[in-house]
Amino acid sequence: MFRIYRQMCGVLLLSSISWAPAAVAYSPEKMAGVVEESSRRPGLLWRDPSDIRSRDLFYGSGGREHQPEGPFTFVKEDLEGTNPKFEVRDKNGVTWKVKLGPEAKPETVANRLVWAVGYFVPEEYFLETLPLKNKPKHLKRGRELMHRDGSFSNARLKRDEKGVKKIDIWSWRNNSLPPRELNGLRVMMALINNWDLKDVNNAVYEDKKTGTDRYMVTDMGASFGTPGLSWSQQRSKGDLGTYEHSKFITKVKSESVDFATPARPALVNIVGIKSFIMRLGLRNIGKNVPRDDAHWMGEMLGRLSPAQIRDSFRAGGYSPEETEAFAKVLEQRISLLKQL
Repeated sequence: MFRIYRQMCGVLLLSSISWAPAAVAYSPEKMAGVVEESSRRPGLLWRDPSDIRSRDLFYGSGGREHQPEGPFTFVKEDLEGTNPKFEVRDKNGVTWKVKLGPEAKPETVANRLVWAVGYFVPEEYFLETLPLKNKPKHLKRGRELMHRDGSFSNARLKRDEKGVKKIDIWSWRNNSLPPRELNGLRVMMALINNWDLKDVNNAVYEDKKTGTDRYMVTDMGASFGTPGLSWSQQRSKGDLGTYEHSKFITKVKSESVDFATPARPALVNIVGIKSFIMRLGLRNIGKNVPRDDAHWMGEMLGRLSPAQIRDSFRAGGYSPEETEAFAKVLEQRISLLKQL
């Protein structure tokens, strides 16, 4: 059986020929797909975070003033993606998209760390308890997570920002984004073990107030667990033991570095052949990252204080013991980047 698996993987590997991300072979003329429309306006992936030491990683990009305030009113269910989601409205009339399940905690942490080093992210918050004024009666997903009073535990809330509209998605391999900034984002995905780097998890948002487009990775829930799609949901997202023992850097070359994330999906997932092939191709996002750019991101991360790093995990609802353990792994990885 193992020999058959190896043969199948060989065939699949040939069918997913390595691609060169725009971050490695950048050409301003090479714009394709979703970026072609958005390129008519100024587009931003990153801004210089000159104030890294002053950034509040507990409240994140929205700050204390934008945090959700209950009680909340259930609006409608959202059936996109694999996790239970629905929309609520808080007492101030702000609409929030709620995500439940194993991605809620790690996504909140990832959101803050990526924002800390200058990348655009949605405004997100984590609530240990989400009370609802009106109990939803016909949820298709997540009903088993609802308490008798209609409340939910461990919820990530994403703010519906006024004047900002999703207009497209962007691709890791076909885009006109600046190389160093895109390479830095590849490093960040490896740092947090975010293995679910499908293009549909990338969004272009039009900011009508500034007349610019923001490029973001908007779904980072598959972080802080295994470096690739696992057979176990418990190990693949927000699992301390798995994150502690996973590889980070797999190869250091004279001009580039290879990261372990995203890794090959577990062989048990080969039954979904189309998805398996797609995920084999994603591995190249973590390969051949210029050493200078990886070091640049390490230096940026190195400006974070120990307290800021721990605040990001506290914001995700992790216990003091978990927070300390996760933070130590992250700090070790940052040290390795600085040494490149």
